[in-house]
Amino acid sequence: MSAYPLQPLAHAIRFLSIDAIVRATEGHQGVPLGMAEIATALYTQHLKHHPADPTWWDRDRVVLSNGHGSMLLYSLLHLTGYQAITLEQIQRFRELGAICEGHPERSPEHGIEVTTGPLGQGIANAFGMAVAEAYLRARFGSSLVDHFTYAFVGDGCLQEGVGQEMISLAGHLQLGHLVLLWDDNLITDDGATSLSISESVPDRFRVAGWHVEEVDGHDIDAVSAALTLARTDPRPSLLACRTVIGKGLPRVQGQRGGHSARLYEQDADEARALLGWPHAPFVVPPDVLQAWRNAGQRSTAEHAAWQQRLQVLSAQEREEFCRVMEGRLPTGWQQVLHDYKACARTQPEGQGGILLSAEINDLLAPVLPERMVGCADLEAPTSHKRGLRAFTAADPGGAYVHCGVREHVMGSMANGMAAHGGIVPLSVTYLAFSDYERPAMRMAALMGLPVKFVFSHDSIGIGKNGPTHQPVEILASLRAMPNMWVMRPADGVEAAECWEAAMAHTTGPVSLVFARQTLPLVRTGAETGNLSARGGYVLHEAACGPREVTLLATGSEVALAVAARDLLEQGGVGTAVVSLPCWELFDQQPEDYRQAVLGRGVRVAVEAACRMGWDAYLGERGGFVGMRGFGASGPAPALYQLFGITAEAVAAEARRLRCA
Repeated sequence: MSAYPLQPLAHAIRFLSIDAIVRATEGHQGVPLGMAEIATALYTQHLKHHPADPTWWDRDRVVLSNGHGSMLLYSLLHLTGYQAITLEQIQRFRELGAICEGHPERSPEHGIEVTTGPLGQGIANAFGMAVAEAYLRARFGSSLVDHFTYAFVGDGCLQEGVGQEMISLAGHLQLGHLVLLWDDNLITDDGATSLSISESVPDRFRVAGWHVEEVDGHDIDAVSAALTLARTDPRPSLLACRTVIGKGLPRVQGQRGGHSARLYEQDADEARALLGWPHAPFVVPPDVLQAWRNAGQRSTAEHAAWQQRLQVLSAQEREEFCRVMEGRLPTGWQQVLHDYKACARTQPEGQGGILLSAEINDLLAPVLPERMVGCADLEAPTSHKRGLRAFTAADPGGAYVHCGVREHVMGSMANGMAAHGGIVPLSVTYLAFSDYERPAMRMAALMGLPVKFVFSHDSIGIGKNGPTHQPVEILASLRAMPNMWVMRPADGVEAAECWEAAMAHTTGPVSLVFARQTLPLVRTGAETGNLSARGGYVLHEAACGPREVTLLATGSEVALAVAARDLLEQGGVGTAVVSLPCWELFDQQPEDYRQAVLGRGVRVAVEAACRMGWDAYLGERGGFVGMRGFGASGPAPALYQLFGITAEAVAAEARRLRCA
């Protein structure tokens, strides 16, 4: 861009933010006022983006990890020319229905890459984006994939545990295209950072293998010079930018009130006087606005050159790149799953539930090379690496990320990969440890990201590891999460069907929950189609007479329900078994289908978990056989006996209700 002075551009960010927050009567001014110069340096001199094509695949990604400071991002998007972020939208900040919401909500077509607000999630998402970029660059070459991920970061992001997990793993993987811009203002909402932290934050990054620059965050040239160094260093970079929180507001700058204290028109007037900004609220003078719009066009030639490089590829290469980046699955990808289903029907003895998933994913790997697997130090018991190479600093073409014992950043990394595009991420761990990545799972559901969360060791069936590893309550808690599918397959056939449905689902995450123990074959019929995709179906209809009892189950307990049916049918009680691998899909089915599946009369559910949620399917004459508290340490068969989760107990409950 031209040599137009840059300080007025930073002030344009400040005053759009101040005016919007004053009008809204609430907001967080600390970030946009403290980071205005940092953002100006990035957007005017370094960022590769194209506001006319916000979802350009080779754009730099920008994440506002300190999402409470959302007016920083909205101001930048408006000033650089993103069409949707109009001045009217800025004026409607925090109003119902406005694009400029209280915290940024994912909307890539408007320039908002991810939803942020829970501190630490954003930098972990940025880490995932950098992993995705490195993998895609290794696969398709730097002529198509060669961009940076930048994150605006606050103290809170670095104090959260997920922040340290990210620092450690990103440094280990040497992600040179990841740059954090830290708002080092020495203030938190409670007051001085010294209230709760005494270590050197830059040294935390240095010891983890990062490139670190410490600069005056209000010196645009200094920040820009540091960005130049960061872009040429092979390590991930932290720019520690010393700033004054709420800079420009005489009443609150440099104080805890600079974070989010209520602003008034008098504050805006005093800021205008202090900084020499004579313009009315929401007015950006034409020369300043034009300078910003010029900055928004700085990558126009690069965008055109990239488009040309894409067009000169062979038709096959171009189609594959576009398919991957658009998130389309290749024609015929399901065939390996259909073949697996046919094979599973010939193996009545079954095998460990998580091993079924591992076999399926090994078959999918060559068909869907865009899949990447992250696992939290459980490669052996979950077995989802197999033929995959490890993603490492030396080999970013590997599709398996050894995350170490870092479940939280693993989940957030997967979100960042999905948000970046071009990657189908899997996050693999034990179900008991899902609580460590729950904030990431919630954000995946909130953003509608197609992340596959894969869990093993799903119940007391894990045996002697004891109650710490027996997640009796977690199925219910995951099912309570909006926009989260929870799938618990009963055997190899259902495992293939659930994976088929999960891979085709693009508007939200899926939790695929597998047993550690052997899952014997229960789907012995030769029916065609994906029954599990309906969420629930009649596995066995009553045989000895009209249906009087319906037994409902998921996962490993479906086999128990089948055995209980045998006992009841032997006594002349017409009994059906219904498998409900995914409640969320079942609830979407037409009412007449659901009623036909559930039947009338007595219903008994069996699941080695808590009852919560089951009553929606049990009707007026319903019972439940399952867990009422935490588990215990012992062999799995003994635990099922101890807690009364047996075929005999299910049959007895059905008889009791039938006679009631």
